[in-house]
Amino acid sequence: MTGRFRLSLLFVLLAAAPAGAEVRTSGIWGLSPCATVGGHEIDRLFFLILAVTGGVLVAVQAVWLYFLVKYRRREGVAAHYTLGNNRLELLWTAIPFLVFLGLFVVGDSLWLRLRTPPPEGTALDVEIVGEQYDWLIRYPGPDGILGRADDARITPLNKIGLDPADPHGRDDVRLYNEMVVPIGRPVHLHLRSRDVIHAFYVPEFRLYQDLVPGRTIGWVSFTADRLGTYSIACNQLCGSGHDAMQGTLRVVSVADYEKWMAEKVAASRTAAGGPDFP
Repeated sequence: MTGRFRLSLLFVLLAAAPAGAEVRTSGIWGLSPCATVGGHEIDRLFFLILAVTGGVLVAVQAVWLYFLVKYRRREGVAAHYTLGNNRLELLWTAIPFLVFLGLFVVGDSLWLRLRTPPPEGTALDVEIVGEQYDWLIRYPGPDGILGRADDARITPLNKIGLDPADPHGRDDVRLYNEMVVPIGRPVHLHLRSRDVIHAFYVPEFRLYQDLVPGRTIGWVSFTADRLGTYSIACNQLCGSGHDAMQGTLRVVSVADYEKWMAEKVAASRTAAGGPDFP
């Protein structure tokens, strides 16, 4: 392997790595602190699978050691040939099947539950559009309704394709790489991409979702239950500036969120440049 090739491989690995997350204070072992209600359910499933597979590992190794000792080569003891035992073979085939089937049922039900959007009107709707190399984040304004957006309307002056005929979009709050949510309130994400495949990734939220050009991903939601500041990373290699595609997500109290939103609404009313991102 030449030095030039090794250096190129290093650059590729660094570019493909997640673009940052919350600073770890507990070492590299274990999961990062969980900050969402659904994330705790994912962690419980993770540890359940870890316990099951760990138990299987211990059991298999114990049986292997038992047979290794019991049937070791000994002087004067002839080898014994066996045709097997159909009942035992059926048993050790059926048990893993039932275990994996049970894990599938538990995992699939959790997946469906977490991918079911909250009832309309109960969640905070936030649109996130990935572009090389920023997160374009849009909140509904005082009317509480996000304005219509269509990829077909995207132009250099209309980055997310807002429909100028929709009055609901005129008071929307538009931000770069900054997201704030209130603790304890469901947040419903509307995820899009305006160029290549990006991935919205917040490890402490146990949240990862690819953003595909031409589609709106509307089944991702979460409820934060831990105050703090977290990083939004792009976890798909999306170009030469992939490592710089980072945003900030803050979980604050309801009062702090309302204060923050009031300031952003006031700023958006006085900002020039039309309804799109400046």
